[in-house]
Amino acid sequence: MTAFPRTPVLFLLLAIAAGLAASPARAQSAVADGQKLAFDRGKGNCLTCHVIKGGDLPGTIGPELKDIKSKYPDRSELVAIIFDETKRNPQTMMPPFGRNRILTEQEISAIVDFLQTL
Repeated sequence: MTAFPRTPVLFLLLAIAAGLAASPARAQSAVADGQKLAFDRGKGNCLTCHVIKGGDLPGTIGPELKDIKSKYPDRSELVAIIFDETKRNPQTMMPPFGRNRILTEQEISAIVDFLQTL
């Protein structure tokens, strides 16, 4: 009688399958976290300068944040803008959220997840 082999490959495949099953829930959580950060007046504070659907008391200094995925199909460009827009536009009023450590890379990623739903 042969026993079913317990190889690392089997465990890897099971872990991948479990991760794929949980991905939609994790994605929704990231979007919710990103919206919370974007609307948080003490953290992301995007509403100070931008109109964002669903946000209260938006500013008008920056562009309205809508149709983001079509404007920035390359996710890395949007991450770079939030991290440090002064590299692309030295005259910007947008704070360099990543460079100044206002937001972590994980927080920036969550905000991008949210913005790509707009």
